[in-house]
Amino acid sequence: MARFPDRVSITEVGLRDGLQIEKRILSTDEKLAFARALIDAGHTSLEVTSFVSPARVPQLADAAELLAALRSTQNVELKALVPNIRGAERAIAAEADVLVFVLSATDTHGARNLNRSSHESLAELHDIIKMAPAAGARIDVSLSVAFGCPFEGDVPVEKVIGIADRIQQLGISRVSFCDTTGMGTPRQVKALAGALRDKLPKIDPAFHFHNTRGLGLVGVLVALQEGIVRFESSVGGLGGCPFAPNAAGNVCTEDMVHMLHEMGIETGLDLIRLIDAARLAEQLVGRTLDGQVMKAGPRSSLHDCDG
Repeated sequence: MARFPDRVSITEVGLRDGLQIEKRILSTDEKLAFARALIDAGHTSLEVTSFVSPARVPQLADAAELLAALRSTQNVELKALVPNIRGAERAIAAEADVLVFVLSATDTHGARNLNRSSHESLAELHDIIKMAPAAGARIDVSLSVAFGCPFEGDVPVEKVIGIADRIQQLGISRVSFCDTTGMGTPRQVKALAGALRDKLPKIDPAFHFHNTRGLGLVGVLVALQEGIVRFESSVGGLGGCPFAPNAAGNVCTEDMVHMLHEMGIETGLDLIRLIDAARLAEQLVGRTLDGQVMKAGPRSSLHDCDG
């Protein structure tokens, strides 16, 4: 039987990946309330926003204002997604702790999402690396459609490993491998995690699953079995890519934490407060969210038999 890790770390992406696809655009004050609920639940790593064109993603047009409002927050890593040099410049000016540079594992998705091929994105990353250290910001990378592309189909593990190797050669070790539209299968997750372990042991991977086809937590479980200890998720299951078809929400943070805690795996997060944050998110976006534990409660919650 697989030996599971004693502890994992979770980056909450609800403020960025979660809100970027919502019809209702939250005010900065509403996002602040959401962020504080997540911090109260124990989160120490938040992907707060994205410095993309406000015309393309108006939900995140207040990126600089939101980061400024959270700047005094202690012991919380504030991450900002950046797609290009201009976005990196804006994120650095806003004093983001971490710039998460996004690129695609396929050229078709890259053209639609970023107006760039993976090769062009890697060239731009090389230029951004020259800028960020002087500003005191770390650079991580988020690799989209690493488990399958809605336009090109399956993405060979060898291709993903090749891109990750090029990222590593640029001096970056922290890479998130994203199942952007929920195309990943247990076999693919096992194959990629194993290949990373065997071929790129210096890469510090995070896995980022979407629950589009109901396999999100299955992916987490398989990844745990293969030694992955960093994950990204979104409370309530919020999220999805606005530039990919049928990109339903992320793996739900509180559902994942419930599973992990029941397995004896520590997360540093308070499940009850996560549920509170998910319910707040549901109120803010004005629709029913997909999280299951927020509806049913933890399995340890008992009921009055006369009720």
